[in-house]
Amino acid sequence: MNKIIKFGLILSVVLFSGSLFSQTKVKLGHIDSNVLLQSMPGRDSVKSKLEKHAKSLESQLKTMSSEFESKYQDFQSNQSTMTDLIKQTKQKELEELQQRIQSFQQQAEDDLKKNESKLLTPIINKAKKAIEEVGKENGYTYIFDSSVGVLLYFDQGDDVMPLVKKKLGIK
Repeated sequence: MNKIIKFGLILSVVLFSGSLFSQTKVKLGHIDSNVLLQSMPGRDSVKSKLEKHAKSLESQLKTMSSEFESKYQDFQSNQSTMTDLIKQTKQKELEELQQRIQSFQQQAEDDLKKNESKLLTPIINKAKKAIEEVGKENGYTYIFDSSVGVLLYFDQGDDVMPLVKKKLGIK
């Protein structure tokens, strides 16, 4: 669905720009934003921070899972000697622990996404600014992101990656 909307948007831009060809020269460019972001300064430190944070959360999850396994094995081995009240209490305790593990897992995923967004936003904004500046400085009417997969043919466009990397000081 998303790809259809993007394709429709690009198609309308191309059709609209087709009518502009007779009036003005349209200059098209393209860039693979994924390649650019991978080469941005600071990307490695962000990746390192995210991996460290993920390992910390994973360690906590393993600790919680080990506790669950230990209590479950204890319950299994001693179940035959337990009274009904103790069985019910232990089962409830196991269910609550399992729910806490699931809740922690969801919160950890959300936390990782939020942390990733917080750390990557300055890098993404810097790249966007450089692309906009390159577009203005070099007279581009449109610069497409070829990493999205919507642009099927771009022979008439220019790859602006070298210009943007130069603007960012990336070799």
